Amino acid sequence: DMSASYPRLAQPGEHVVVFLHGLFATAGVLRPIRETVSEKTGAHAASFSYVPGPGVAAVAERLAELVDRLPSGVSIHLVGHSMGGLAARWFVQELGGDPRVVQSISLASPFQGTTRARLMPAAAGRDIAPGSAVLRRLRERGECGVPHLSVVAAADALVTEDAALHHGERVEIADCGHNGVLYHRQAAELVAERVVAKQRASGG
Repeated sequence: DMSASYPRLAQPGEHVVVFLHGLFATAGVLRPIRETVSEKTGAHAASFSYVPGPGVAAVAERLAELVDRLPSGVSIHLVGHSMGGLAARWFVQELGGDPRVVQSISLASPFQGTTRARLMPAAAGRDIAPGSAVLRRLRERGECGVPHLSVVAAADALVTEDAALHHGERVEIADCGHNGVLYHRQAAELVAERVVAKQRASGG
């Protein structure tokens, strides 16, 4: 139930941006932002698809499988939309992460939950309900050595609470909805800027 696309040719010292989509989506929705970020940074892009339903921890375990297959010596950036952002952060905080991960970025991710969770499949819906055990755990372990940027869509009708991790930076994009953030130029450029900053810092 997972199909992955990942770079086989990335070399030590290069950067790989791993994109995680949200519930009910596929990796295809990430194509515009993937292309913009790759074009502006020269970084490799990786992604995978998963079926709707698994909870945050299950998606994070699939992310771990993809990260394990990435070449050694690369720098990894995790970019997740909606529940994908929660899974990315669960990976770095609760599954031990990977020393190659240099940052995580969430796009419209329900770190404080959403009252629309009851509309979601069982495990996923449980995890993104306000006050869930998963969300409490993410708040408890916010500081884990991997910097985080929360990109919030100001007109998000799906994520009814603040879509930001309590730890790290928060940037709000005006006039932008939950899925629209994937196609918003400001969001793509912001991700690209953060990747470039890490590339410069590492000399890569």
